[in-house]
Amino acid sequence: MPRPTAAQLAYGSATVVFATLAMLLLSQTRTGVGIAVIAIAGLALGLLVAMTAPLPGTSRAARRRTAGGSGAAARMPAAHRTVAARFPRQRTHAGVSSEARVSEHSR
Repeated sequence: MPRPTAAQLAYGSATVVFATLAMLLLSQTRTGVGIAVIAIAGLALGLLVAMTAPLPGTSRAARRRTAGGSGAAARMPAAHRTVAARFPRQRTHAGVSSEARVSEHSR
């Protein structure tokens, strides 16, 4: 799990404080159990906000592109990707002809 950024910590902390304060004022509870439930709900809401805050430096389009794959294969049309997947490029060895390589045995 990646470490949270300063912005994520700030958003989460502010959410905990303001959500807990708002829930306490709106519910007007005075019991210890009610206050504990509201505090736990505020912490859960703050954690949710902190974990869903956007990552800095990457746009939504860039994250979508990297989720689909990376490199030249991701920029190829779909028909070309299927052909490239069926027939991967073979490496040629310097100074060795392909006919000589065919007759070699694997170890």
